Amino acid sequence: MAATRLELNLMRLLSRCEALAAERRDPEEWRLEKYVAALEDMLRELKKQSSKPAPELLNEYSRKVDFLKGLLEAEKLSSSTEKALANQFLAPGRTPTTTKERTPATKTVHLQTKARCTGKMRSELLGTDPLAISDSEELNVRKRKGLVSDEKQSAIELDAVLQHHQDMQEKLAEEMLSLARSLKNNTLAAQNVIKQDNQTLSHSLRMADQNFEKLKDESDRLEQHAKKSVNWLLWIMLIVVCFIFISMILFIRIFPKLK
Repeated sequence: MAATRLELNLMRLLSRCEALAAERRDPEEWRLEKYVAALEDMLRELKKQSSKPAPELLNEYSRKVDFLKGLLEAEKLSSSTEKALANQFLAPGRTPTTTKERTPATKTVHLQTKARCTGKMRSELLGTDPLAISDSEELNVRKRKGLVSDEKQSAIELDAVLQHHQDMQEKLAEEMLSLARSLKNNTLAAQNVIKQDNQTLSHSLRMADQNFEKLKDESDRLEQHAKKSVNWLLWIMLIVVCFIFISMILFIRIFPKLK
């Protein structure tokens, strides 16, 4: 199916945006942001047309527009680390926009942006001139691009870069998995300790209840025993008093009063 006028304009503007993104721009540069906004509008209109391109081609257009939009949002961040992390998650296009390109321009822009962010981060750590390092990184990328005349070699380099970032992501995933396992083991250990403490506390409460019941029984028995002891002592005292009283009377009767 032949490309429509809107699609051709979209491709020309997309190629222009990729060229602007590859250049070093001033912070006050506004054209790329306006162009990307226009690309979004054109892409929405293209999706609404009846004679729209194939879904794979539309997805590729959307991928490149999202890449440019994410690149602009990453440039607005203040920290070099945040910029590098944001660029890490950008997904460049898979196919060239024009027939003159041997490799997708968005991939080249992606590599240049990563080189700039790496140079800025290195300059912040070492305290060197960020412009010089950034220029050196960009010059190395351009030299590498000029020396590589074979598309296969470029694909190998891109695969190596992608493999490096994939390895980093896998390493981070393994570290997160290890932390999750450690957290799980610590949680299980704490749960076992709490369970044992609850069992010990329940056993202590049962023993306290049993001791309280035994103490109550012993107190009742002691009270009854004390009552019995008091009754016997009272009767003995009464008997002794009566015996003394009777003995006195007998003594008085038997031995009369002396004259």
